[in-house]
Amino acid sequence: MSSPFPICTNLAPDPVGPYNQAIKAGNFIFCSGQIAINPKSNSIDCLGDIEQETIQVIENLKEVLKAANADLTSVIKTTIFLTDLNNFNVVNSIYEKYFNGKNAPARACVEVSSLPKGVLIEIDCVAYIH
Repeated sequence: MSSPFPICTNLAPDPVGPYNQAIKAGNFIFCSGQIAINPKSNSIDCLGDIEQETIQVIENLKEVLKAANADLTSVIKTTIFLTDLNNFNVVNSIYEKYFNGKNAPARACVEVSSLPKGVLIEIDCVAYIH
């Protein structure tokens, strides 16, 4: 197995702290949590809009996975962090458009007291490539 190495793309937001967008270790890709930063503007254009934040987060994850030669079908586990579980149904309906069917990843969804930059949602994931 090759040594773990960082994955980085300018098509997803730069990390807001001392971490990498993802780490590839063997056939696994461990993606750091993404928030709704638009990588083109480097700002959160949709702050407070749970639907648009969710879409931006998943699009950011897609770009990180793409930089690691993977895609959403490679994802085996996600964790969703919400500041309000009342947004669960809205998030779930959007999430289902990206991850559906019998191959949907394992998932956890938790409510947290706050998230970086005041966003409503953060999602991280683990992918496996053959």
